[in-house]
Amino acid sequence: MKLLVASFALFSWLFNPVWFTDVNKAKEEAVQTGRPILISFSGSDWCVPCIRMHKEIFEAEPFTKYAENNLVLVNADFPRSKKHQLSAAQQQLNNALADRYNPKGIFPYTILIDPTGKVLNQWEGYPDESAEKFVAELNSIKSNGNH
Repeated sequence: MKLLVASFALFSWLFNPVWFTDVNKAKEEAVQTGRPILISFSGSDWCVPCIRMHKEIFEAEPFTKYAENNLVLVNADFPRSKKHQLSAAQQQLNNALADRYNPKGIFPYTILIDPTGKVLNQWEGYPDESAEKFVAELNSIKSNGNH
């Protein structure tokens, strides 16, 4: 049984999409793949709607399956606890990203940009919808020629 649980954990880790923490590396990936970039501004250790968003939408199977082949993901986290403190370099990257895309400091805040950085869509706060509906919305944006 322990082997089965460990195998499942490894299997799910292998097939979960990668979340970049450096938007520049994400842009390189987006240019190579032609995929839009979804950026999540979150406070992983203090923002309850952010935590819900990651757990109920971003970690849900419909989203992870869709994201694997359709999105480049960036997590811009702004934790407050000292034990979750980011490196100075990472904090600087996140601050620069927030200055450009989230100057009002909204949490959670999710944006979809094209590989050049043009905003295709944005979501303020926790979207009151299922992971399936969020994926349908992303797919609709992509299908409507926004990317």
